[in-house]
Amino acid sequence: MNKKIYLIIIVSIFSSTIAFAQGSLDIHFNGMGFMDNREYKDYISRSNTYSGTRLALDLGLNLDSNNHFIVGVNGLHEFGSSRFMKVDPVAYYNYTSKNWNFNIGAFSREGLLSDYPRALLNDTLRYYRPNVQGMLLKYQNEHFTETVWIDWLSKQSPTDREQFLVGLSGKYRPVTTGPFYVTHYFQLMHNAYTSNEQAGDHIEDNGGLQVKLGLDFSHKTVLDSLTIEAGALMSIERIRNVTDLNTPKGFVASAYLGYKRFALYDEFYKGQGSNINYGDGFYHNKTYNRLDLMYTPLIFKNIRGSFVFSLHNTPSRMSSQQAFRLTFDLGRKVLTRF
Repeated sequence: MNKKIYLIIIVSIFSSTIAFAQGSLDIHFNGMGFMDNREYKDYISRSNTYSGTRLALDLGLNLDSNNHFIVGVNGLHEFGSSRFMKVDPVAYYNYTSKNWNFNIGAFSREGLLSDYPRALLNDTLRYYRPNVQGMLLKYQNEHFTETVWIDWLSKQSPTDREQFLVGLSGKYRPVTTGPFYVTHYFQLMHNAYTSNEQAGDHIEDNGGLQVKLGLDFSHKTVLDSLTIEAGALMSIERIRNVTDLNTPKGFVASAYLGYKRFALYDEFYKGQGSNINYGDGFYHNKTYNRLDLMYTPLIFKNIRGSFVFSLHNTPSRMSSQQAFRLTFDLGRKVLTRF
C-alpha cells in the first residue's frame, strides 16, 4: 500500500511540474559493445576476456535551459551469460550553465570522469560500474577546469562496510592557444566499519594523486593530435591503528600521437610502486610501460569503432591485450515541448 502511495505522489509531482513548467521532454539513447581479451602474465587471475554490450536509455524533463531531471536505466549483458541483463538505475538532477555543471543522484561517469588516469581509476569501471552514485560539481572557463565528486560504493549494514570514493581533478592552460597546460587528478577511498563492528576491523584510507605538466601540439604539425606529459604519481595507503600513512611516489610520463584513423599512446612509470585499490594493478611494479596501438575503422556520425592492441612491459615479463570497442550516442532528442 505504501508503495502505491509513493508512486501516486511521484506521478502527481511529475505531472504538476509538466503542467506549470515551460520546458521540454527528451529521450537519450547510447551504449557500447566491447570485446577485451587480456593475457596478463604478471596477473594470472586477471587474464580474462571481458565481452558484452551496454545500453543506456533515459528520459529528461527540462524545466528550462539550466534545470533538468533525468530518469532511466543502464543495462549490461555479458556475452555467454545465462542472465540476460544487469541493470543500473539512472536518476539524477542536473544543473548546467556557461561555467557550471552539477549532478546529484545516479548518473553516467562517461564524459565526466572517463579522463582519469588508469593508475587511479582502472578501465574496467567503464564496463562494470558505469554510474556515479553521489554528486559531482564542475566549473570551467577558457583557462581553467575543476571537478569535485563523491561516489558511494557501499551502504553500511551488519555485513557491508561503509565505502565511498571522493575525488578532485582539473586542468589549467594559461594561454588558450598555447601548448602548455597542467593537470591534476586525486581520488581517495574511505573504507569504514560495518554497523556490527568486530574486533580486528579497521578503517582503511586508500587512493592516489597524479600531477602532470603537458604540451599540446595538436593540429600544429602534420599529426592531428600530439600531446606530451610528465609528472609525479603518489599513492596514499593506511590502515588506521595498524600501519602508518604510506605514500609511495614515482615518475610518470606519456605521449599520444594521432593521425587520421591511427593513434599511439605510450605511458612509462618508474618509482616505488603503488597499491591503489581502484587503480590498475600494473602500477604495483617499480617499473612499468604500456604501449597502445589504435586503429579506428568505423567513424560515422554518433558511432565509433576502434581496435586497440596493448603491450604491458614490467621487469619480469611482457603481457598483451587486444580489444575492440564500438560506442554510439544518438544524443538527446526532444519528444515534446510544453
